[in-house]
Amino acid sequence: MLQIGPMAHFKEKNKEYLIMKRVALCCLLASGVLLQACTTVDPYTREEKTSSATKGAAIGAAVGAVLGIATSDDKKDRKERALKGAGIGALAGGGVGYYMDVQEAKLRQRLENTGVSVTRSGDNIILNMPSNITFEVDKSYVKPGFVDTLDSVSLVLNEYTSTMIEVAGHTDSTGSDAYNQRLSQERADAVRQVLISQGVQAVRIDTVGYGESRPIASNGTASGRQQNRRVELTLLPYVER
Repeated sequence: MLQIGPMAHFKEKNKEYLIMKRVALCCLLASGVLLQACTTVDPYTREEKTSSATKGAAIGAAVGAVLGIATSDDKKDRKERALKGAGIGALAGGGVGYYMDVQEAKLRQRLENTGVSVTRSGDNIILNMPSNITFEVDKSYVKPGFVDTLDSVSLVLNEYTSTMIEVAGHTDSTGSDAYNQRLSQERADAVRQVLISQGVQAVRIDTVGYGESRPIASNGTASGRQQNRRVELTLLPYVER
């Protein structure tokens, strides 16, 4: 059997070390390029920043498809086929954060002083629309003034077509469960119809009525009940999988 002498053994080990060092250096350089590429200038503040896209890319590209309130694989597959048929493309995982960053900034700009709050939760954006600006008491038709607010939302949604929209209706605990469930669904559907009339593709919008099941304040006070009567739009990125 061929024996490997001490010097040959050392050379082999040294060769392995050099290969590992080169691989590590390449990874480090690649990471630096990625981080540099994802350092951007905010279009509104003109400040240089590391976008949410970089934060996500550092961990790994996002996978899967966020498809509204579709829960089962079968519903997601049908939704994906419908989106593809409508020509709506999915986002690459590394670019999702910045895509939502800029969309959030535009929504905040357009919805300033409208009474609609804009909240960021991860890569999702939540628009909370309280009852005093959306619907009359016990009614499910959209107030005329609120149509203008939805128009401002639609202008942004029509620009960012890889964004899915969940419209959720909520009520306070006054009245029966069945009545509140029906009213919340009708209100969510009414908002959806306004968005569609303003050019937002129907396939991008899902609706759900939660009735009184998801309060954000106490139903024991008038102010709490007013907060619970609301419509929420959750904007979700459509991500390739």
